[in-house]
Amino acid sequence: MLITNRTTELDCGKLAPTLFQRLVAGLAPLVSLFRGFRNRMEINTLHDLNDSQLRDIGLSRADLTSAFLASTFFEDPSEHLTRSARNRWRLQLFRSYNE
Repeated sequence: MLITNRTTELDCGKLAPTLFQRLVAGLAPLVSLFRGFRNRMEINTLHDLNDSQLRDIGLSRADLTSAFLASTFFEDPSEHLTRSARNRWRLQLFRSYNE
């Protein structure tokens, strides 16, 4: 019985990105900048709400101001507002639990 050994070389290296993948990766910073600008515009509309409406969504006027001051023009201030609302909710939950 005769056995023949054959080996096949497989090139399993990293594949080169396609044109579409390179295009998406190149446009990602522009999309991020646009999203931050859009969120800034939406946060500006929050200034039209009264204090009780802001309280209903877990924010205050000071949160709106600090979100703009804490972020540069190229950063998204909505992350700061989300963090503020979550912290206020946790604090209120903790207070009601301990009472």
